[in-house]
Amino acid sequence: MIPEIISIRHDDGSGFRAEWMDNESGFLHLHPEYEIVLNISGNGTRVAGDSVELFDRYDLVIYGPDLKHFWNFYRQDENDTGRHAIMVHFRRESLGDALLSQFEMADLRTLLDKAGRGISFPPETGEAAEEPMRRLLSETGMKKMVSLFRLLEILCSASKYKTLSGEITESKRDVTDSRLTAVCSFVRDNFFRAIPVKEVAGVAGMSPHSFSRFFSRSTGSGFVDYVNQVRTNKACYLLRETDHQINEIVFECGFATVSNFNKQFRKHAGMSARDYRAQYRN
Repeated sequence: MIPEIISIRHDDGSGFRAEWMDNESGFLHLHPEYEIVLNISGNGTRVAGDSVELFDRYDLVIYGPDLKHFWNFYRQDENDTGRHAIMVHFRRESLGDALLSQFEMADLRTLLDKAGRGISFPPETGEAAEEPMRRLLSETGMKKMVSLFRLLEILCSASKYKTLSGEITESKRDVTDSRLTAVCSFVRDNFFRAIPVKEVAGVAGMSPHSFSRFFSRSTGSGFVDYVNQVRTNKACYLLRETDHQINEIVFECGFATVSNFNKQFRKHAGMSARDYRAQYRN
């Protein structure tokens, strides 16, 4: 599948743009701008190049120019506004070579170079980035520029981060993108029920055996484990944001039994569902 090349609008003549993310990023696309995205409340799956990962609160990433990517948010209810994440777009030339060549900008140059493969940051960095990113939505003039550099300084100062996309040939990438996009969207829409491998293999246009190998090779995770991660991600949202009973959440998220839910939740969240909810009730 050929990704769509989109144009980032700069209607006010500014060198960068900040806005709430909408469904525009729900399909495979690329653009010449850098993109910084902070997910504040929702969860789902994100794809960047050949990287496929789940994301949750305070997930923070930066993508370099022309890196194929898409965001797959799980809708929470019919009244979902979709305002779960803030994204910032800017071009390298907006910062200027003269500025970037300065000694003080060494860390920023390194960040921008590494962003070509995509970088993700831990939740604590995401929390620190929330204030300047919210400011970017409303500020103008020098205040807006100061907030951008405050955001970039937070990213440059992060003690931990992870590179997302590895090397992959273009011919393989086109096929991989198409199938992964279809599979991730299918899981998003059907995680609440049993998903036989044979059924999802049909979505990818492959045999079950070939699909299992393809999915594991492309994502580093088995398909069943990925579905359990998606379900756990949804359960985390419900535990934080609703008063639904845990026994109700088990079946809302597609788990067949309470015991399996408990096992998978501990595996992917690192604690029991009860302890997870308690963190957000203090």
